[in-house]
Amino acid sequence: MERAFTSFLLLLQYYVISSPAINHFNISTDQLALISVKSQIILDPFHFLDESWSPARSVCHWVGVTCGSRHQRVRFLNLSNMDLTEIIPGELGNFTFLVSLDLRSNNFHGNLPQEMTHFHRLKFLDLSFNSFTGRFPLRLGFYTNFKF
Repeated sequence: MERAFTSFLLLLQYYVISSPAINHFNISTDQLALISVKSQIILDPFHFLDESWSPARSVCHWVGVTCGSRHQRVRFLNLSNMDLTEIIPGELGNFTFLVSLDLRSNNFHGNLPQEMTHFHRLKFLDLSFNSFTGRFPLRLGFYTNFKF
């Protein structure tokens, strides 16, 4: 059933991306990025995302997601202490309004995507207590208030 759900999400992603009526820079972009993050999750033992991250609800009401009141775009993403296991997809870089990203104390692994350098508004980043490997996206290294 999990594979069927993932296939459905990929089909939904294809439909939304290919639709000419969708503006590339809107909440749909954020929703697709979050769905991509969720599709990479290998383990969600407490079912935080399974129960909350539903396409039937606005992403602004999903667990760990806070949107700005002005633009209704994802500004804060806090997935800390959820015991999630996954690889971070490049689509995470699509959060162009993201100010805070907290992924601490999970089981994230693999390389950090280079697309994370697109976070031009980012002020807070906590990646501590995970198992990331590989090269660190260079632009992120210029910030001093980040925890790795």
